[in-house]
Amino acid sequence: MRKGQYRFVAGFLLVPVALYLIFVIWPYLQTFGYSLTDWKGQSQNFSFVGLDNYKALLKDDIFTEAIWHNILFLVFIPVITILLALFFAFMLNAGGRSRAGGVRGVAGSRFYKVVYFFPQVLSLAILAVLFGAVYRSDNGGMLNGILIKLGLVDAGRPVEWLNEPNIVLWALIAVVVWHGVGFYLVLFSAAMQSIPRDIYEAALIDGAGRAQSFFRITLPLLWDAVQTAWVYLGIAAMDMFILVSTMTSGDYGGGPDHHSEVMATVMMRNFLYYGKSGYACAMGVVMLLLTLIVSVVMLRATRRERIEF
Repeated sequence: MRKGQYRFVAGFLLVPVALYLIFVIWPYLQTFGYSLTDWKGQSQNFSFVGLDNYKALLKDDIFTEAIWHNILFLVFIPVITILLALFFAFMLNAGGRSRAGGVRGVAGSRFYKVVYFFPQVLSLAILAVLFGAVYRSDNGGMLNGILIKLGLVDAGRPVEWLNEPNIVLWALIAVVVWHGVGFYLVLFSAAMQSIPRDIYEAALIDGAGRAQSFFRITLPLLWDAVQTAWVYLGIAAMDMFILVSTMTSGDYGGGPDHHSEVMATVMMRNFLYYGKSGYACAMGVVMLLLTLIVSVVMLRATRRERIEF
């Protein structure tokens, strides 16, 4: 590097790095420090308790159950969302056939892209209100109304979508998938635009069908985009606070009877409702560590050699 360029680069990096240290790293360090105390959140008077909060976490059945719920989200949300987004992206970009025998998207693909992306423009708060109406546990709920009209559900006993222990988690997964498919469809579609049509047409001449074109051409060439989507969806699955806290019953959500708890709802309840702020900070540290571990594992598990074309 030439003389004087160190100062030039350092001058540009100084402010961003300083802001990152102040507003990101320092709060993490503070949270870890508070997790070693019995801080109640109401005053600055607290005592050092060491690892007592972390030992209590090991015996906290509600927090342990919440971790398993987050793991369930971590398994199903990325898999379902990415598979649906890949399928729709492939059909909208290379699933059709032109009259000349070439490859193109299905008819009306531009319109479908707009329709699929529409849920992404809705905030999570609006999403919670919208699906609150869909999952209403009376005849006025959209799902119950349809099932009653079809004769699949008794009008006097509608399904309690958000109050049934065996259904509530899957109902939340459906909301997240519905919200996220459109965004990742656009992400994968943008990546597919860079794949030369000649590759698909050569495969078509060789007799490859849609399934073979997808698994042998599209998926390998989109692997970098799939890896990115997997990490982002994994991080989202480790949170889920907004939807759970607004759509399910109980203080800060988690109902019925803690069957939809996630780590974030347990943490916020202890921090704001029970006044156990030091204990909640310990939960926050555990959430941070688990999220970092998940990100690293996903990056490692999905790593493969890049295919050039």
